[in-house]
Amino acid sequence: MERYPGRAQFGGAAAAQRGGAGRDARSCCWRHLQEIPASDSNVSTSFTWSWDPTKTSELLSGMGVSVLKKEKLGSENTPQELLVSLYPPQKRQKVKEKDKDFVIARRPRLLRETESGISWDALPDELLLGIFAYLPLIDLLKVSQICKRWQRLAFDESLWQTLDLTGKNLLPGVIGQLLPVGVNVLRCPRSCIGKPLFKNNRPLRVQHMDMSNCTINVADLHTILCHCDRLQNLSLEGLVLSDDIIRSIAQNSSLVRLNLSGCSEFSAEALTMMLISCSGLEELNLSWCDFTADHIKAAVNHISTNVTQLNFSGYRQNLQISDIKTLVTRCPYLVQLDLSDSAMLKPECFQYFHQLICLQHLSLSRCYQISPADLLELGEIPTLKTLQAFGIVTDNSLQLLKETLPHIKINCSHFTTIARPTVGSKKNQEIWGIKCRLTLRNPSGL
Repeated sequence: MERYPGRAQFGGAAAAQRGGAGRDARSCCWRHLQEIPASDSNVSTSFTWSWDPTKTSELLSGMGVSVLKKEKLGSENTPQELLVSLYPPQKRQKVKEKDKDFVIARRPRLLRETESGISWDALPDELLLGIFAYLPLIDLLKVSQICKRWQRLAFDESLWQTLDLTGKNLLPGVIGQLLPVGVNVLRCPRSCIGKPLFKNNRPLRVQHMDMSNCTINVADLHTILCHCDRLQNLSLEGLVLSDDIIRSIAQNSSLVRLNLSGCSEFSAEALTMMLISCSGLEELNLSWCDFTADHIKAAVNHISTNVTQLNFSGYRQNLQISDIKTLVTRCPYLVQLDLSDSAMLKPECFQYFHQLICLQHLSLSRCYQISPADLLELGEIPTLKTLQAFGIVTDNSLQLLKETLPHIKINCSHFTTIARPTVGSKKNQEIWGIKCRLTLRNPSGL
């Protein structure tokens, strides 16, 4: 006894129906295929296949496939804006399950707004570099975080030619990251400098560097200077140095100005090697260093013959008249000479000053063995324009000297400018006449 009566009968009828439909479809296809000429016949095959669209439904229905009704609006090639307007996103539906509310929502596809004008991405690199050139340092660092392209452009070497970090607290790694970018001029006096942490040993492009009175470890200073071999102007005033640092300075054969005023802790042998290597020096400031008599002898015997401006002041007991003779013989073209605070100098050294055919500026302040009357002899030097004699002459004698030597300006300047990066008390971003564009005005450290 059948468990499901009528099932076989129903199945057989359905199968018969599908079989009949299949035979009708095959016969329909056969009729159409007979219309195609055989490939080996002489009938030309350059014909146009003509298909009756009304037969499509007949063919597909015979194969058991239903035809989809054509939508009123094809969404495949419809603009996205039109689709959004025709089919707005469904409202959020709340489904309550296990006493908790869940929100089911479909987020609509974000449309990119078409704005008038030119996109930032369309601007060429040259134009973006021109815009970035007007940004201060802190803003330039900010735009470098926008995208990879802007980071590459923000650190382009053309934007980092000059850098002013005066009086800032530079954290470890800052110097090692900024200087290799292509900095040509670095001004950072009175700054607190951490470890540079350079990523490689490639030489830097720095040519002008002012690190006067910085707070920096001797080893870190040596690390920075050993990466420099193109320096033309260098100021390390007031720093503790070492023989290794002096040797690093010596590798800069193109040095023109060097300021080591108030420096200490380097030997006379290292000083000799540096002076021999830096034969192109024109301005040299060796005032108030912790020099011994050996340092004085090494300096006057090996100083470059090209030096035209020399500050050799502050050696009360070590600088002798014989050293003046050696110095003048070696450097006959001195234009400016500062020998202040040299207590051992006497009027006998004036004869050597007469040999300096280009001498225009002379400083003998606090050379107490020289009297105001002795200074009258210096008026015979035809090229002399200024004379500094602070501590030697009183107000009365000063007035008399000015009347007697009207062609010479006496005691007109308290400070020397020899090899110093900034002249006087000028508060600007210039060192040796070069203005630094990038400057950090934010007092916080980098």
